[in-house]
Amino acid sequence: MGAMHWYDFILLILSLALILIIVLQNSKDDASSAFSGTKSELANQKQRGAEKVINQITTVLSIVFFVVAVLVVILPKL
Repeated sequence: MGAMHWYDFILLILSLALILIIVLQNSKDDASSAFSGTKSELANQKQRGAEKVINQITTVLSIVFFVVAVLVVILPKL
C-alpha cells in the first residue's frame, strides 16, 4: 500500500459530498409502510424547487462517484 493518489482524494471528496447531499434530503415516507405492499401517494407527487435541485445533484454525484470508483480500480493497473 502506497500513498494516496490524486484520484483517491477526488473519490474521498465525492463520497463526503454524496453523504452530505443525501442527509439534506427530506424523508418521503416512514419505514412502517415501506414493506406493507400499499402504494404511497407520495410517488405521484412532482418535485419542485429545492427538492428537485437536491435530487438532481444526488443523481449527478452518484454517477460521478461510480465512474471515479471504477477509475480508481483501473488506473493503478495501467
